[in-house]
Amino acid sequence: MKKLLYAAIIAVLVSAGTVWFARGGPADSSAATSKATPEAVSRYWPGHTPTTKWPTKRPRPTATPTASATVKPSTTPTTTASSKPTPTVPPTTSTKPPTPPVPPPTTTPPANLTVGPAVAGPCSGTPIKLGQDPQSVINSKPAGTTFCFAAGVHRITKTLRPKANQVLASSVGAVLSGSVRLSDSYFKPSGNKWVVRGALPAAYGKIGQCEDEQANICDLREQIFFDGKHLTRVASLSQVTPTSFYGDYSANAIYIGRNPAGHSIEMSKTAQAIGTGGTGVTVRGLTIEHFASPAQSAAVEIGPGWQAIANEFRDNHAVGLKLARADKAVVRANRVTRNGQLGISQWRSQGAQILRNEIDNNNTDGFWIADWESGGIKSTWSSGLIEANHVHNNLGIGIWSDIEETNKVIKGNRIDQNAACGIRYEISYNGTIIGNTITNNGFGVRRTGAGGGKSLFDGGGINVNTSSNVRIEGNTLAGNRNGVAVQSRNRGTATGGQGTFVLRNVKVINNEIDIASGTATIGAVYLGSASIPAGAVTFSGNQYNVDTPSASRFNWMNKLMTASQWKSIGNDTTGTFR
Repeated sequence: MKKLLYAAIIAVLVSAGTVWFARGGPADSSAATSKATPEAVSRYWPGHTPTTKWPTKRPRPTATPTASATVKPSTTPTTTASSKPTPTVPPTTSTKPPTPPVPPPTTTPPANLTVGPAVAGPCSGTPIKLGQDPQSVINSKPAGTTFCFAAGVHRITKTLRPKANQVLASSVGAVLSGSVRLSDSYFKPSGNKWVVRGALPAAYGKIGQCEDEQANICDLREQIFFDGKHLTRVASLSQVTPTSFYGDYSANAIYIGRNPAGHSIEMSKTAQAIGTGGTGVTVRGLTIEHFASPAQSAAVEIGPGWQAIANEFRDNHAVGLKLARADKAVVRANRVTRNGQLGISQWRSQGAQILRNEIDNNNTDGFWIADWESGGIKSTWSSGLIEANHVHNNLGIGIWSDIEETNKVIKGNRIDQNAACGIRYEISYNGTIIGNTITNNGFGVRRTGAGGGKSLFDGGGINVNTSSNVRIEGNTLAGNRNGVAVQSRNRGTATGGQGTFVLRNVKVINNEIDIASGTATIGAVYLGSASIPAGAVTFSGNQYNVDTPSASRFNWMNKLMTASQWKSIGNDTTGTFR
């Protein structure tokens, strides 16, 4: 399995060619209000009909509108985001401003979470007006100050870095945008296309793996928005349609397939909106959009003790929100949608909490769906709680805990219609996966032979890969590509001194599992010499929905079998089969 680790430090330099806008190019001095609004999406993967049938459940175990503004884009060269966080500035005050209450998490999320700036509450503090340089205002005030962004679109040209315990907030629909407007008057007809020249930076190095290995364009950061709608990047001029664009970096030209006259055309340019600085910062009630972050970097990166509450992170090229060495950070009641690679990333953050967020429709720019940190949430080298989130319709894995994670609890989430696994727990330790509802995942993988198959090796509603001390209890799984897929592989040695990664002490207990449709199976399998010793995996007390008693829906040590055969070898002797 190919993998880029977060341990690799990303250093991406955006060319000074972006200062082209200062030479009178097509960067309009007026700023159009973003018209990209959250979309209520309900879609299924092609050829898949969701399964909703399920027997009576047993009790679970306990365990925004934006205002118009006129903003002149700065010609300051874009600051590039890095996956290596800035050293934390020691706090200069112990004062911590109060945060408006947000409903606490529950074990099972409601059908429709109330998230985003609409639930941010009031903001009282130092105003940041349209057209002001936000960093200058932030620098002028002491630690612990609350800043209230005015309504409208604030064009951010360099990463904002707040001091300790400061609050960056809005109660009136402020948008922080990383894009510049490309004036429609600078587009010229070119056959049945329209072209603008000189807006792109010089070519830069590639980061990431794409689902389409031939086109290989997912890492290109500059997105185009037509009246606020994200256009799909294509690999050649001949592929351009009214809903796509082509960026020719060698010729410094952007082609679109619709007449731009009278429309707002924007290009994402700035790499990051907010980055780590002081500890204990709160980001609340903001809409963060159109940032050209490199892959694995985020529009907003938070640090130790930070809180990200009731924001919307949307339409950014790579990750919407990243926790980087963000011990005890809290991410709550946010909408994280339509980001190019991933919704939320967590890296080397201990005791962090991700609670009651809606994370949907991410990986719009075509990163590898099955195996390169695309989709909803990806966490590495971290611990903490992921609870009561709705993670759906992402082109990737719903919730992925990977690489020496420990003491991670994934609890009470609704995870549905993601293209790959619902939950994956991989080469990690001491995991608890409890009380989640996981439906209709795993039907959107396109890349043949790379997680796109139908076996347990290709994942399932829950996938445990070469991990130890994992408890899977009280979950409901229905209509997924597979049920619970437990697999053992040769995955090398941990860097933290735990020794070789092995599959040990995995308990699958008291879950409700539908494996009655398609080619769905459940069980434990191994690859090569990574055999599974007796007692390493336990299935007990689970309730199954199986199409017929003779169906081979169970797999034990690479051998398919029926329900009666499954029970005869000691699995689910107290379970039920319907």
